[in-house]
Amino acid sequence: MYLAEHPRAKVEGALRHVTEYGRKLKVSKWVTISATDRVLEVSQDEAVLSEIESLDGCYVLKTDLSCEQADKETVHARYKDLALVEWAFRTSKTVELDLSAGQAGMRPIHVRLATRTRGHALVVMLGYRIVQELAKRWDSLDLTVQEGLDELGSLCATEVRVHGSVRYNKIPTPRGTLVELLKLADVKLPEALPCRGVVVATRRKLPERRRKHEKQST
Repeated sequence: MYLAEHPRAKVEGALRHVTEYGRKLKVSKWVTISATDRVLEVSQDEAVLSEIESLDGCYVLKTDLSCEQADKETVHARYKDLALVEWAFRTSKTVELDLSAGQAGMRPIHVRLATRTRGHALVVMLGYRIVQELAKRWDSLDLTVQEGLDELGSLCATEVRVHGSVRYNKIPTPRGTLVELLKLADVKLPEALPCRGVVVATRRKLPERRRKHEKQST
């Protein structure tokens, strides 16, 4: 159509452009493009295409290990294990666990001392170890570690007051999926927890508290 609408356009340039596009689509092995009277014609070699299609879905692994060191089944298994390595890196950068105060995961943090950097990396690795253990223990359940943690996040405590003052926190009996999650994780909840009057600040509240502190300091 372009050649028909542009009489001054060169056939060689259009042919070169379409041929390069065929290489980019990786169809040049069985597709042939030719030009006749300013018309580009596309044809395909059915025999070559059929031979290529016979390898659809197949891939080849190449290693420098000898057959005595590792057979093909071992090489393939170790290659598939790379998915676990990718999962480990992805987990260490996500928020499945709040791995450190103000920061989650192995991300850029505002620390300068080498000891603090190493400490952050240690906490991240310990957090990943917990996620790895939970993934193994919850393998029989149809949920991810994050989904399991979200389920456990629904656990709550009931404040028991005596004469207007809080005496202790009553832990309700978990039900449904929570029972299975705790059982597989080998966690036994206490019936009650003492109330010590400690205010816990979540990570989301820290910036607001810091702003108030800065205002007071100035």
